Amino acid sequence: MASLNTLRTKYGVILSVVIILALLAFIISLGPEMGFFGSNDPTVGVINGEKVGYMEYMNEYETVKTYNGGDESTEEGSNALADAVWQSLIAKHLLVPGFNQMGIEVSDAERMSMVSGEHPSQVFYNAFADPQTGGYSVENITAFLSQVSADPQYQSLWSYINSQASLDRMVTKYMGAIKAGIYANKLEVEQGLAAANESRKGRLVSLEYNTIADSLVNVSDAEIQKYYDAHKKQYAKLPTRTISYVVFDVEPTEGDMLEVEKKAATLGEEFAAAEDVRAFVRKNMGNIGVSYQSLAQLSEEEAVLLDGKQYGPVLKANEWVISRPVDIKMAPDSIGLSHIVLDPAQTALADSLYTALKGGANFAEVAKAHSAYAATAQNGGELGVLPFSSLNPELAEALATAKKGDVVKATVSGVTQILKVTRTDAAKKHVLVGTVTVPVEPSSATRRDVHNLASILSVDGKGSLDKFNAAANTAAVTPRIARISQGERSISGLENSREVARWAYGAKEQEISEIFNLGDAYVVAMLTDIDESEYTPMSEVYYNISLILLRDKKFDLIKEKLVGSTIEEVAKNAGAEVVAFENVQYSDFGVANLSLEPRLVGAIATTSETGKLSAPVKGYTNAVVFVVDDITKGEARTADAEKIRLQATNENVAMQTSVMALQNMAEIEDLRGQYF
Repeated sequence: MASLNTLRTKYGVILSVVIILALLAFIISLGPEMGFFGSNDPTVGVINGEKVGYMEYMNEYETVKTYNGGDESTEEGSNALADAVWQSLIAKHLLVPGFNQMGIEVSDAERMSMVSGEHPSQVFYNAFADPQTGGYSVENITAFLSQVSADPQYQSLWSYINSQASLDRMVTKYMGAIKAGIYANKLEVEQGLAAANESRKGRLVSLEYNTIADSLVNVSDAEIQKYYDAHKKQYAKLPTRTISYVVFDVEPTEGDMLEVEKKAATLGEEFAAAEDVRAFVRKNMGNIGVSYQSLAQLSEEEAVLLDGKQYGPVLKANEWVISRPVDIKMAPDSIGLSHIVLDPAQTALADSLYTALKGGANFAEVAKAHSAYAATAQNGGELGVLPFSSLNPELAEALATAKKGDVVKATVSGVTQILKVTRTDAAKKHVLVGTVTVPVEPSSATRRDVHNLASILSVDGKGSLDKFNAAANTAAVTPRIARISQGERSISGLENSREVARWAYGAKEQEISEIFNLGDAYVVAMLTDIDESEYTPMSEVYYNISLILLRDKKFDLIKEKLVGSTIEEVAKNAGAEVVAFENVQYSDFGVANLSLEPRLVGAIATTSETGKLSAPVKGYTNAVVFVVDDITKGEARTADAEKIRLQATNENVAMQTSVMALQNMAEIEDLRGQYF
């Protein structure tokens, strides 16, 4: 029967499948703006015009975490869990209501057909697949359902699985409806065939835009404004908050390093005197190797461990390392094995099989008939030749003195195995190593001194950005600038910065933060700007627009030089060289010595006449005139193959853009920043 814990573990895949399919590029980065209901439930988001309250978000958070095994222990895991919750709420408030309006629903009869496996569902499959066969198990789901009526936890999980299965099926239907309207027409196929089967060679003349000095071209503010207004949608943006922040790194002083070295030396003496190596390692929060090591796996200095001696204290990667042998064995470097894996509860069967195999029974036949590990059972239990150093210590203990032909029974991590040794090589020393470490860390006094510096800045820097910068200069730290877009949960380039971002969402302009303790650093920040505008200000894109307009105006000047009745005459008038090109196809990115000029590629690839001088082409870095001398037609792709390729491409594009269309039609704001 599928246990509740097993389902929770397996179910982590389910939401990922549904969300990836349903949302694709739907990971939305929106952010702060806090609203409140008449009650005290803060608004943490708006999806499809519906407010999402704090309590609703938290309930969904607990549900997703419970049934998907969310990891909150790391910043990456916490962010992934928060994204999954937000996506789940988007599905609830946007996708499902939208599908219902389209008439896309999942009937009870359809749901039952998914449960029974008649019409398989990936969600039910992920939850109730047989781990041995990999197939969908009706027996597993039947056994699970027998617990539903008596256990509220099972009821809750069953409800969750059903909701996700229904969403998955609705998404599949929606995508199917979109897909049904996609096709590749005759003109597309003809153009695709030409692009794939035709190549062109010829000659070109090019002049770089930088051959004309910027001073010879004038771009006015009015022209830049006109371009900005005409292309404003390109500069759409999310609300942002800008902070200036300083980082006070907490690093060990020379005095700290000397104290740590003394501590390591003392610990090394105690370790050397310890009679019970395992107990000492565990007492001092060290670690014992996961396998035995041979001479080849140890450094020249560590080789003393094979002789029973202590290694260290040695400074490695900012920590002092001290090691001693826990156990030394004479064992082969490699060993050939076959195995039979049995359920720990099958003790009687294990004893019976072990006795039979010791008596000469055919190991391969017994493995095929009884081993629970299907991956090797079908090969008679053969594992192949393994390095002794790859064996779990429990297994190594059982096999260290085994010889070819020996049959050994061992329990490894609670699982019973019967093993047969199929080959061994010469015995050599192997050591199981116990290690304790002493990290090189700043002392509490050093931390206190650095914190005091941060405290002084947090006081002296209050009031204005000028005061903040002056205080940073006095403290000999350099302010950094970060812009946080709505919905972002951390500061790029600043580790463990979730709390800094959360503070920024709730701060006022010119407000200075508390002192943030980010592990090995203290951070103090000031909110310098709140930008709620819909578009990037022209001042920020002014330079980029001016470059575009400069290029356009330079092209107008250069094309006057690219004149003549032949390509050679054009080259002479332009003071440039004629460059040959060949094998140019529509899918290329560049031509000859011009590495990234898609406009030029398109112009050449669509030229149908040979010997005709082209009009000047405005590329990214060059103005170009060309002549196609020859068009070669091949049969690299058939019409049927091109139609299939285009159909697949069009379907893929439609799948992505159709979901984005749902997003664009909806009102969606992610206002969680101040709380999560």
